[in-house]
Amino acid sequence: MPSESSQTQTDAADRLGTESVGKLLARFSIPAITGMLVNALYNVVDRIFVGRGVNEVALGGLSLVLPLMTISMSFAMLFGVGAANMISMRLGQGRRAEAENALNHCFWLLAAAGAVLLAAGLIFLEPILSLLGSQEGSGALEYARRYYRIILYGQIFFLVGFGFSHCTRAQGFPTITMIGMIIGAGLNMILDPIFIFMFHWGVEGAAWATIISQFAAALWILSFNLGKRAVIKLRFSSFKPSWRTILSIMSFGSAQFLLQFVMSAVQLCYNYSMGIYGTAALGVANGGDIALSGMNIVGSVSMMILMPIFGINQGAQPILGYNYGAKKFNRVLRAYVGAISAATVICTLGFILVQGFPHILVRLFAPQGSPALLRLTPWAMRVVMLFLPLVGFQIVSANVFVVTGRPKISILLSMLRQCIVLIPCMLLFGRLWGLYGVIAAAPVADGFSVLLTAVMIFFELKKLRAGSRDAGHTPARTI
Repeated sequence: MPSESSQTQTDAADRLGTESVGKLLARFSIPAITGMLVNALYNVVDRIFVGRGVNEVALGGLSLVLPLMTISMSFAMLFGVGAANMISMRLGQGRRAEAENALNHCFWLLAAAGAVLLAAGLIFLEPILSLLGSQEGSGALEYARRYYRIILYGQIFFLVGFGFSHCTRAQGFPTITMIGMIIGAGLNMILDPIFIFMFHWGVEGAAWATIISQFAAALWILSFNLGKRAVIKLRFSSFKPSWRTILSIMSFGSAQFLLQFVMSAVQLCYNYSMGIYGTAALGVANGGDIALSGMNIVGSVSMMILMPIFGINQGAQPILGYNYGAKKFNRVLRAYVGAISAATVICTLGFILVQGFPHILVRLFAPQGSPALLRLTPWAMRVVMLFLPLVGFQIVSANVFVVTGRPKISILLSMLRQCIVLIPCMLLFGRLWGLYGVIAAAPVADGFSVLLTAVMIFFELKKLRAGSRDAGHTPARTI
């Protein structure tokens, strides 16, 4: 007879295939949304306190290192999301041993990636910083150096904490993940003002607050996966590395990895463009640094709006993966519609906020901002997020192809918006219209990617409907 603990673990996974889809989406997405918003605060809170407690040029320094931090996140997504996708599908197929094997591989892959990034950063710090895209004589570069030298020491904590949280959610425990993120971001919000305003540590204080918070979050998520409540457990003693498992995890996580990695390339292009065109466009000597700071603010606001969409994606992923693995295609369709609806509502509300009150949002980061910063940033914010109401549909739809076992299509759709269309438009528009052309490239890329995604998802939904009919289910009427 199964123990009470094992019965609870089985129920946590089995509910993904039996409980109301709407209730599941709410139960999984709300904690995931909360967790992603809280996780976004790691960077956004740093920027707010640095902008207020140091100066707007230091804010540009944080923008310079953003591509490096995004690369770290790409590895967390590669192994964390990849293992989570594999875990949810294997649990749906009743292959629990393989799910646990994926969990154990995930930990060691994340730890190894963190160690490699730390070593590479310490050895090649100066050459890396020279490639960040700052203009000659930039004051922001020194702030970037002081900040990132400390951030490097938290690489392992960040990768393990953030990456492993996806595996916890895939087991049916989204609240545990949310609590871990709240612990980390809450501690960061407490330590930032202490280190910056009380101790006067400047950008170094923001960096120390971040890595201490990341350590606390990693400790929480690991303690759960080593405990009795987890459906599958982290077992150091029984780990046996397998190239087949590693390649499977990387295949499942490749779409999110490439999306994040490409985002770092886009951020680098933005950095270079700000340095090249900023002075001429803004008419001030440090125009490149000011443009960097302005786009940092735009990116921070965009992050706070889009993080809930990634939370919806993460909340829907175990439901989609489990039911697709169990061949319950009708439930896959319902979960997709629910996720799209929630994402569209959030993006529309964010669009109203950005278009109606951009100056208020800018002054949150730079209450004493220079005239050039206050002139550029509200306009840039409105333009960059012109197609925001449709972006939620694009992000959620691209993720469906990962669940259905076709990550290459998901990669293509994700890269359209972040790279394939955006970077050429940035380069072309920059040559034609300078700084303002670079900024205008974003809505063009959004519009094109939404259009192609709509075409691709139309045919994917037809296949799911056909699978639902073959399995004896009635297709969701709302599709």
